[in-house]
Amino acid sequence: MNFEKPWTEKYRPQKLDDIVGRPYIVERLKSYVERQNMPHLLFAGPAGVGKTTSALALAREMFGETWHQNFQETNASDERGINVVRERIKDFARTMSMSGNFKIIFLDESDALTPDAQNALRRTMEIYTSTCRFILSCNYSSKIIPPIQSRCAIFRFGPLTDDAIGEKLTMIAETEGLVLEKDGLAAIKYIADGDMRKAENTLQAAAFLGKDIDEQLVYQVSSRARPEEIDDMIQAALGGNFLASRKLLDNLLIDKGLSGDDIIIQMHRQIVDLDIPEDKKVDLVDKIGEHEFRLVEGSNERIQLEALLARLSK
Repeated sequence: MNFEKPWTEKYRPQKLDDIVGRPYIVERLKSYVERQNMPHLLFAGPAGVGKTTSALALAREMFGETWHQNFQETNASDERGINVVRERIKDFARTMSMSGNFKIIFLDESDALTPDAQNALRRTMEIYTSTCRFILSCNYSSKIIPPIQSRCAIFRFGPLTDDAIGEKLTMIAETEGLVLEKDGLAAIKYIADGDMRKAENTLQAAAFLGKDIDEQLVYQVSSRARPEEIDDMIQAALGGNFLASRKLLDNLLIDKGLSGDDIIIQMHRQIVDLDIPEDKKVDLVDKIGEHEFRLVEGSNERIQLEALLARLSK
């Protein structure tokens, strides 16, 4: 049977030049390819911003057709103990490359490695430098011990710009024969918030329902509230109309099935665009932060969100 790949894999860049929104990083990685040499690398940044794609594209251009034999990918979230460093990683690192100067080991989500595993990895990186280079990928570089950070060239991957996401989505839409409306593209950019993987998944989900991708279709498949709905709820609360804001909250929680975390995160994002004085924005951020902490600690989401709206209504 012929199963089509998800668009996140189907349209994953195969070359460094195909990566959008990362001109400086691509330029540095291409210099390693030209010299056929590189230090250990540390890619740090949020999900869906090109860390894994950059590592795979670098390996393809560094080794050509034999890149599979010279590249090993390990997800540290699945194998995070010291044994994976002592056995699997060390066994691959100690053997010579068949078609290049070295091999590459890519440790995805390396911030999930235990402290013992990271200490073992530090020594492995030193011993097998002549035969292997490491690329570590993480969401939070602060969770990587300083001795490993000092052995790596660090690349910071921030959220992708709206222009970069728009460029990639427009290319995908043209290839797939979709009509991507301006309001639909804007909605996907808002939902993605710098995450290319989320943007591509949202576009594919919308494409299953129709060829014309507009704002209504995007929000229908994404299970997200429109910015205007969040604004109306906040403004009703700030205006002292608690019951009206509570009714809008019920619509988001019950009718649309949003989680409390989703709503409070969207409330935080909308603060900057609210037409209210600066001191009220500061107070609102403070209150949202307190109630978000309560949600993380396991409090009832409906009670906490209603309590937040009640505080705003005062």
